[in-house]
Amino acid sequence: MSLTVSKVDCETEVNRIVGFVRKMVEEAKASGVVIGLSGGVDSTLAATLCVRALGKEKVLGLLMPTAFTPEQDVRDAQKLAGWLGIRTEFINIDEISGAFFKELRCDLTDPKQRIPMANVRARIRMVLLYYYANLHNYLVVGTGDRSEALIGYFTKYGDGGADFLPIRHLYKTQVRELAKHLGIPEKMAQKPSSPQLYPGHRATDEIPIGYEELDPILVGLFDQKLPPQEISKLTGTPQKVIEEVLRRFKGSQHKRTYPPWIQN
Repeated sequence: MSLTVSKVDCETEVNRIVGFVRKMVEEAKASGVVIGLSGGVDSTLAATLCVRALGKEKVLGLLMPTAFTPEQDVRDAQKLAGWLGIRTEFINIDEISGAFFKELRCDLTDPKQRIPMANVRARIRMVLLYYYANLHNYLVVGTGDRSEALIGYFTKYGDGGADFLPIRHLYKTQVRELAKHLGIPEKMAQKPSSPQLYPGHRATDEIPIGYEELDPILVGLFDQKLPPQEISKLTGTPQKVIEEVLRRFKGSQHKRTYPPWIQN
């Protein structure tokens, strides 16, 4: 037995997602969608699929960089918007987040405050997306994938705040595969994940292993229901890493469910 992420039937999957996007918009009687563009593969794929589903006139892209957002990421997002022919809004969030940090008396040099401040930035972006959604009767498109969702690698009520998630069922490696099929430039399709919620922020700062190694572990844990010891033997990954992945899944369960309440 080997642990591999299943290959995507790309045309079938494209049609499936396109149908899903149309259904979400039609059922909500919305006029279109708004999506945050980061220049990364997830938002790039999601935006491309939304244009296929709705047409470029009904898709609005928001670019919401900070002073430390790499210029290449901004250029990639702008290039994508031009390639798709969609409208965009550009909002630098530094002054908005700076106002929060000033009122909260944040210490920018305190390592303990780095993640809380990073989450403020993510939630500011969510607020901006919903501003434009409300303004135009649009729905907010979430861009998270299954790999990120299973380990809780997203901000609750930040990038986790959306009206629907068109690629949530795809592992990161499947996202890259589908992006390549749709002709998305290789540089964007294979770009390392970099949320950029603080200077120099990379996905590998917070996830225990790269996606190429992580996805087979997720397949073993959640698709094949195998114990960590067996997954370790099949993948050659140390068991403690697999147990850390499982710990992150359990610790982030609250992010993937509706807030609980007392049932009458």
